[in-house]
Amino acid sequence: MRITITCFLLSLVSNFCIAQIDSTYIKPFEYRLAIAPYISKDMLFVSVEQDEGASKTFIPNTPPNIGIGASINNTIISFGYGYGFDFMRDKDLGKTKAFDLQIHNYGRKIVFDIFIQRYKGFYDEEDKDTPELYPDLEVRKYGIYGQYVFNNKRFSYQAAFNQNEKQIKSAGSFLLGGGVYKTRIRSDSSFVYEDKNRIDNFQFGVSAGYAYTWVLGRYWDISASATAGINFGSEKFSTIGKKLKVYPTVFPRISAGYNRKSWSLGLSYVGNLIFSSMNDNSSIGIHSGTVKVSFTKRFDIIPFIK
Repeated sequence: MRITITCFLLSLVSNFCIAQIDSTYIKPFEYRLAIAPYISKDMLFVSVEQDEGASKTFIPNTPPNIGIGASINNTIISFGYGYGFDFMRDKDLGKTKAFDLQIHNYGRKIVFDIFIQRYKGFYDEEDKDTPELYPDLEVRKYGIYGQYVFNNKRFSYQAAFNQNEKQIKSAGSFLLGGGVYKTRIRSDSSFVYEDKNRIDNFQFGVSAGYAYTWVLGRYWDISASATAGINFGSEKFSTIGKKLKVYPTVFPRISAGYNRKSWSLGLSYVGNLIFSSMNDNSSIGIHSGTVKVSFTKRFDIIPFIK
């Protein structure tokens, strides 16, 4: 059984850079309290290509989560509670022990993401009739990523992914950012990569991209963004100056929303791809992210909060 609880204050970060908005493009909702039940699916896949040309994708056997979130005055306080559907696990695919904490915070100018992920127990479904199990395979990923939104007066990440305000006209923005990541992949015997059972990696770098929201009529909107960059890293932080390698990275986000005055429906995907190892004919890619379906109901029942 997997339970995840997340509770944090957003006002210090979301409002760190206060920016005026163009009211012809962005309209905040006036309601002070929002309740948002959701269904989400956290993920962490490992794709491995070896020198011989063979490739495998290691997948965890984790169920989706159902939860509820709440926010006051849009960005002051956010609370979320998630509960895993353990009965939806396929027992033939083995058991996965997972702790997955992902924070995706969308401020006016600054957007940041935090990843704290620990998974143990994977399977490879190349042969769907008899999937191969890797119960001792363990993957850990820790990372923080931030980016600056240039056209923050007309483009709103909050409207696309938090639905606490509304994008009135289509708009986009260039993005510039970077991140730091620490990963570890290890197993007792089932996983072998270049004659090793353990892969450690530390990397950091910069990225750039673009985001755009299409407003479709009065109620619908679709948003897509992607950043691509270059990270520099090594097995350990202390060996960066001696054995520096270059790794590509990609960070896509997609959302679709239906917004009425007092309620909203939302579908979103946030992904992150980095490489823990990359040589001439082999590589290890770690793809993590979240798919989320949410319903937000807004209330104006807290008159004492100004």
